[in-house]
Amino acid sequence: MANNPSALKRVRQNKTRTDRNKTLTSRMKTLRKKTLAAAEAGDKETAQKSYSEFSSAVDKCLKNSIIHKNKAANLKSKTSKHLAS
Repeated sequence: MANNPSALKRVRQNKTRTDRNKTLTSRMKTLRKKTLAAAEAGDKETAQKSYSEFSSAVDKCLKNSIIHKNKAANLKSKTSKHLAS
């Protein structure tokens, strides 16, 4: 366990940041599943709308350095391929 004040502060900061990042990451994953499910069901309008939300969530994760820019591009690309097929 941390002994000095700066290490204790670092622990608190890491917990806060981890919780924030987990929220954004979880939202991104949920929206991707929702988009793919709508595409599988053949509901194009819902799929397009949820893809837009998913894309926005990915961009927010990218902006906050939660995921790498190449991962963001891959996620959006693979999801849009599922929508097209």
